[in-house]
Amino acid sequence: MNLLEVKELKTVFKTGSGAVPAVNRVSFSVHAGETLAIVGESGCGKSVTSLSIMRLVAAPGEIAGGEVRFEDKDLLKLSAKEMRNYRGNEISMIFQEPMTSLNPVFTIGNQIGEVLRRHEGLSKQEARRRSIDMLERVGIPGAARVIGQFPHQLSGGMRQRVMIAIALACRPKLLIADEPTTALDVTIQAQILDLIGTLSREENTGVILITHDLGVVAEMADRVAVMYAGEIVEEANVYELFEHPGHPYTIGLMGSLPKMTEQKERLHSIPGTVPNLLDMPAGCPFHPRCPYAADVCLRIKPELEQKKEGHLVRCHRAEEVAL
Repeated sequence: MNLLEVKELKTVFKTGSGAVPAVNRVSFSVHAGETLAIVGESGCGKSVTSLSIMRLVAAPGEIAGGEVRFEDKDLLKLSAKEMRNYRGNEISMIFQEPMTSLNPVFTIGNQIGEVLRRHEGLSKQEARRRSIDMLERVGIPGAARVIGQFPHQLSGGMRQRVMIAIALACRPKLLIADEPTTALDVTIQAQILDLIGTLSREENTGVILITHDLGVVAEMADRVAVMYAGEIVEEANVYELFEHPGHPYTIGLMGSLPKMTEQKERLHSIPGTVPNLLDMPAGCPFHPRCPYAADVCLRIKPELEQKKEGHLVRCHRAEEVAL
């Protein structure tokens, strides 16, 4: 059985000009101990998808349809109180920017301890011991001193490690990591990604890794879902996706990666911009930017179809353009 199964998820943002479909009929699953990467450029719906799973979409956004089944229980049908019992306990999330996620007026120890007291009923002393242990596990030196400090007293890398410690404090079954290495130097990035991978293997935790960095995807993921304009346009295991991308958008993303064996004056880029979600083009949303677009692409929107075992592509011409 899947740990998490998302079915036909739709999240919209209500504006004066109409409802913007930020996530449009998205479906995927995650197994225990598996890492699914969700990739795509900014504004494609990656973060809104993760917030929808956690039921943290703020107004004017709202989840307009679909199912989010965690261990076969639909999270979208739970009461707010029931959802709080899952959030931070069974399912945890590492947010993009720790300085906006950590409370500036509470110490690090208070913030980790709150999670442990809330979900596991620990005393203050027990929570303090577990907090120190978690900080040590995520590689923070002098953990007994750090729990008495405030977020502004720590470096960016240390704050991100604290966020991971908070997320993993209750040993969640599912971890959502939304751009967990944004704005960190490459050495700290590597350490944090290695930490997430190690803890996932040790605890058999399912991971949803949201990123636009294909290098991180190649290093961390078991499977990859590529999003464009609020929809999944391709899904495959990581080896298949990198060796045989089937959607022109995925091919464009791969082409923009610098290669050590090639010397080019300029990297490849995908022409044009992401369409306005309130004024989507007819047919395939990618066709105005697609070098392979044919007449059918301008008229009929493609469905996400299986082109080979475990490889789904939303493209009329996938078999012709696949690498």
